[in-house]
Amino acid sequence: QVHLVESGGGLVQAGGSLRLSCAASRRIDSFNAIEWYRQPPGQQRELVTTEGNGGSIYYAPSVRGRFTISRDNAKRTVYLQMNRLKPEDTAVYYCSASEGPDTPPYWGRGTQVTVST
Repeated sequence: QVHLVESGGGLVQAGGSLRLSCAASRRIDSFNAIEWYRQPPGQQRELVTTEGNGGSIYYAPSVRGRFTISRDNAKRTVYLQMNRLKPEDTAVYYCSASEGPDTPPYWGRGTQVTVST
């Protein structure tokens, strides 16, 4: 069993920045992919960014150029740097890690990000 714990959420004004962290209970370089999702109020969960084990990265168009995923393998932690935040970025942000395309991913419990006008 793998545990993922998100932190770093909070309340920030539009235009501000936050850095989310996702701490894993085991080596993160063993995962096939690590992703950040978010679920805005009253909406479905949506993909924010994906980093594959080979280093390929995808960003949703809504965050491209503003958000950056990174990792510290020694700390078993993945980060999501969020800049120029907008009210529409308000959501619960979740970290997810998968071992392969045929295995269900592991999920954290999420961290709330609220962007005020």
